[in-house]
Amino acid sequence: MIDLSGKRVVVIGLARSGEAACRLLLKQGAAVIGTDRRDERQIGDDLCGLERDGVGLELGEQYLRSLLSADLVVVSPGVDLREPLFARVRETGIPLIGEVELAYRCSEATFIGVTGTNGKSTTTTLLGLILKQAGIPAHVAGNIGTPLCRVAPSLSADECVVAELSSFQLETVETFKPRVALLLNLAPDHLDRYDRVEDYYRAKARIFENQRSSDVAVVNADDPLVLRAAAQAGGRKIAFSRIGSLTEGAYVEGDQLILALDGRREAICRVSELKIRGVHNLENSLAAVLAAATVGAPPMAIRTALTGFEGLEHRLEFVAEIGGVRYVNDSKGTNVGAVVRSLESFTDPIVLIAGGRDKHGDFAPLLPLVRERVKRLILIGEAAGVMQCALASACPIEEARSLQEAVRLAAAAASPGEIVLLSPACASFDMFADFEERGRVFKAAVRGLVPPAYSIRGQA
Repeated sequence: MIDLSGKRVVVIGLARSGEAACRLLLKQGAAVIGTDRRDERQIGDDLCGLERDGVGLELGEQYLRSLLSADLVVVSPGVDLREPLFARVRETGIPLIGEVELAYRCSEATFIGVTGTNGKSTTTTLLGLILKQAGIPAHVAGNIGTPLCRVAPSLSADECVVAELSSFQLETVETFKPRVALLLNLAPDHLDRYDRVEDYYRAKARIFENQRSSDVAVVNADDPLVLRAAAQAGGRKIAFSRIGSLTEGAYVEGDQLILALDGRREAICRVSELKIRGVHNLENSLAAVLAAATVGAPPMAIRTALTGFEGLEHRLEFVAEIGGVRYVNDSKGTNVGAVVRSLESFTDPIVLIAGGRDKHGDFAPLLPLVRERVKRLILIGEAAGVMQCALASACPIEEARSLQEAVRLAAAAASPGEIVLLSPACASFDMFADFEERGRVFKAAVRGLVPPAYSIRGQA
C-alpha cells in the first residue's frame, strides 16, 4: 500500500486511465495536477468533472510544466516515455509509475495479468467468465476498457482482478506482482513506439518480473519467443500447447482439450464444441483454462463457461452471409501476427480488406499465406502503398478510398462459398477513432450491400 496523503502528484494523459488515476489519487488525499498535451477543446467535456472535484489542470503546450516539482508522476499508457523530460524526472529521483502500478499499490485484491501480442482481450474476458462460473469473485479490467484504478482499490483480498495488460502499461510497473501471469504469444508490434523489437518483448516480459515461487507463470509452449521471455520468471511455469502433449499444462489431444495439473488429467471438452473458431482462439482457450484451474476453478465450471463463450466483437466476428459469401469482422487484427492467425483460420478463398496506419511492422511474413489463401487484396489507408509493395507478387491488389468502397469492391470480387475478411494489420487512427469504430463501419457497409427487404443470414 502507498501513502499519498498531502503528496503532490502529476498525472500525465487524461484519457480513461488518466482520469481514473486522478480520481483515485484524490481519494487517497493527494494534491493532483492533471496534464495533457491536448487542449481543453480537444479533450472535451471530461475535464469539467475533474476540475470541479479538485484536480488542477495543465493542458496544451504547458502540459509538462509541473513535472519536476512533483512528489510522484503517474504516466498514462498512451504517453511515450522517450520524451526527453522523463529522463530528467528519473535523474532527479522523482518516482515515475503508471496507472497499473498505482492501482496495484492501492488494492488488496488478487491480480491475474494477461498479456501478449494477440488474443489478450479474448483470453481476459473468457478467464473472467470461467472464474465467475466457478463462484470465484472476478472483475475484468485494464487495457480491455475499464481502468484498473476504477476497479481494483475497492476490492477485498478474496476477490480477483483479471487484468489485460499492454506493453505500454507494463513499461511502468515496479512492484506489480500478479498471482498468475499469462504471456500468450509474441510477434513484432508497436515499432512506431519502440526503437527495437527487443524493447517491445522486454516490456511484455515484465509481467513476470516480481513473481516468486508461490506465483504462477502461464506460457505458450509453442512460441519460442515466449519461452525465452519467461526464462527468468520466478513463478511456477506451466505451459499450454496447441500442437503437442504436455506432462503438466493444457493441450489438445485429437478433438479433446486436456487439462493436466497437480497429478490429475481430465478432458475438459471437445475442440469441436468451442463456439469461437480459429487456431488463435484455441490457444486463447487453453491459456484461460490453465490459468483458471491454477486458482481453483473446477473442470465442470471451466467446461460450462468455455463451451458457452461466443467470442468478442471485432475478433473474427461473423457479420452476415449474403449471396453465399460470408463477411467476417476482424478489425482488432491490428498487426501482422494477428492477420496471420486470422488467415490460418479459414480454408475457403478469401477477399481480404487490409490497411490503415502503419505501425512500422514488416508485412513480408504475410506473403506466403496471402499467396495461398487470398484471391484478392483490397487496401485502404495510409499504409496501402507500403503494403502493395510488400505483397504485390501474392495476388491481385486494388486500393479503395474508404472502407465502404472496399466492402463494395470485395463484394463484387467474392463468389459464393468465399469469405470477405476485414483484418487490417494496421492501426485505425488514420481513418477512425479506434478499431471498434472501424469494425462498426465495416458491419454497416456489409448491411448496406442489399436492400432492407432481403434477409441476411447471421446479420449482426
